[in-house]
Amino acid sequence: MKTEGKSGWLLLLMSLLVMGLSATMSSASFGDQYHRGRRKTMLPDEATSSLGLNRAASSIVLPVHGNVYPIGSYNVTLNIGQPPKPYFLDPDTGSDLTWLQCDAPCVRCTEAPHPFYRPNNDLVVCKDPLCEALHAPGSHKCDNPEQCDYEVEYADGGSSLGVLVRDSFLLNFTNGNQQTTRLALGCGYDQLPGSSYHPIDGVLGLGKGKSSIVSQLSNQGLVRHVIGHCLSGRGGGFFFLGDGLYDSSRVVWTPMSPDYTKHYSPGLAELIVGGKSTGFRNLVMVFDSGSSYTYLNSQAYQFLTSWLKRELTGKPLKEALDDRTLPLCWKGRKPFKNVRDVKTYFKPLALRFASGRKDTTQFELPPEAYLIISSKGNVCLGILNGGEVGLQNSNIIGDISMQDKMVIYDNEKQMIGWGPGNCDQLPKSRSFSFW
Repeated sequence: MKTEGKSGWLLLLMSLLVMGLSATMSSASFGDQYHRGRRKTMLPDEATSSLGLNRAASSIVLPVHGNVYPIGSYNVTLNIGQPPKPYFLDPDTGSDLTWLQCDAPCVRCTEAPHPFYRPNNDLVVCKDPLCEALHAPGSHKCDNPEQCDYEVEYADGGSSLGVLVRDSFLLNFTNGNQQTTRLALGCGYDQLPGSSYHPIDGVLGLGKGKSSIVSQLSNQGLVRHVIGHCLSGRGGGFFFLGDGLYDSSRVVWTPMSPDYTKHYSPGLAELIVGGKSTGFRNLVMVFDSGSSYTYLNSQAYQFLTSWLKRELTGKPLKEALDDRTLPLCWKGRKPFKNVRDVKTYFKPLALRFASGRKDTTQFELPPEAYLIISSKGNVCLGILNGGEVGLQNSNIIGDISMQDKMVIYDNEKQMIGWGPGNCDQLPKSRSFSFW
């Protein structure tokens, strides 16, 4: 880093702080103390044109570390900067902007696995379309024309303030190529931890907007505008950017809803319990890798918990009121080691999507997709009351319900797909069998 570039950067940021300049801040709508806290405010949905691009027939695979329980968070590693340095990022399909805790200098930063990112002096200017995409319509003001300021607030009360920069990302593709490309990311120099804080270097935004990493890579012709993930029930798994890693004919597909364009949403779903309809047919569902658990609105949640309690009457299970791992837990005659020990007591659930069409698709939820075994050896319900965390009528399909499934978000075809996956093996190409 050149001395004069560093000096100019420091003066710019210190001037920003002294003058109290800030970008428009929006409030996130999802999450609570059980949420990982990296769920970012949804930004305006920006369509990405794919006309005329000659994309490489390859993808980027990012191994995942972490689990739903007991860690309660996931991370992937990206190598950023010159020379490239590794950073652990929380992959979030519910947010667009990728950012790192940044020594620019850092005013307030939280504990992180690696030294804070040191930015170069390649600032994204305020009038850049990527900067405009980070602000709600009508709220984008350029008090500092030479830089793009952002401020985001997390669902758990955490927040990040910073500026947008461009830097080098060292990427490994499944066709064997390694390539360095410049992408925009946030330099977060002022962070407040939320209630569900986990030490992390930053966030990998995988949403639908123009500023997301997959959108930028797609615009550069490096991958198709497709992302996906396969989270193992044993912990770990992988995310991927681009296509070519799955046989589309073996995937169950449903359209993304045109009514909920800011989220990966198939629209309305019907809740099925034990193979029977519950009468809840208008559940607005969102697939969200930024949420460890699944959420239903208050009415559906109350129905489900009442139904479960009736189903468990006479079974060798009773509520474990002393276990506060999750709101509802049960204990047996002896501690359970895994969900297989209790499968016979719990029936499968499902979400049936119709979207106003004659044909329907169904997202299956076997007991492994909605139960955990706590550290006390009790079985706990991993479906939570969204009404208690401000979700109102929205419902979330969280990581617990997407385990051991390949889940795909095809932004070009506007489809969401899923199928069983061997999430313990990293795929290399479509010819690599993971089903």
